[in-house]
Amino acid sequence: MLKKAFTIILALAIIPAFTASPAFAKEKTMRESPKGVELRLALRDLWIGHIFWVRSVVYATKSGDTEAAKVAEENVVKNAKDIASAVASFYGKEAGDKLFNLLAGHYGAIKEYLTTAVAGDMAGKDAAADKIKKNADEIAAFLNSANPKNWPKDTLVSLLVAHGGHHMAQINAVVAKDYGTEATVWENMKKHIYTIADALAGGIEKQFPKKF
Repeated sequence: MLKKAFTIILALAIIPAFTASPAFAKEKTMRESPKGVELRLALRDLWIGHIFWVRSVVYATKSGDTEAAKVAEENVVKNAKDIASAVASFYGKEAGDKLFNLLAGHYGAIKEYLTTAVAGDMAGKDAAADKIKKNADEIAAFLNSANPKNWPKDTLVSLLVAHGGHHMAQINAVVAKDYGTEATVWENMKKHIYTIADALAGGIEKQFPKKF
């Protein structure tokens, strides 16, 4: 059953683009305030940083460049702190700390998947894939608890599971030296991470209209 879930995750990862729920799609048709645009672009920048630095870890690890991997991983952590701080500015330090821990869990599971993929450990990959999916549910539950009206959990789970699928598909392609597929995954990954950033920004703006 884990293999079935894993197959579903990877299928989500290679589709050209993720179709957001009507609630999130509606955000795109709304007129944004200047501060709302600023928030959306700031969150896009933070989340694109996340996938950029994780991708750097993947390539450096596969090539055996430990120094490059170390620097990339340091930036993964720094970026997670910046994302958490952005959330803390609206929901408080405790919420920011909680999100940072969840993002650390996300990266930890991705790193485990990378390590086991490079080693050719299929059982290890399956275990890591399960952790990635579980972490997606945990992040979705946390965000939903902070903003239940504008961040429906089911939609967040779908978005985050697909995001995890992109990470895994990317790792699989790099390990297999299938760089054409990796390039396609990367393009889809960028589009999808913007969907996540926009959904988060739209939810914050609707929850705190006086700040925008």
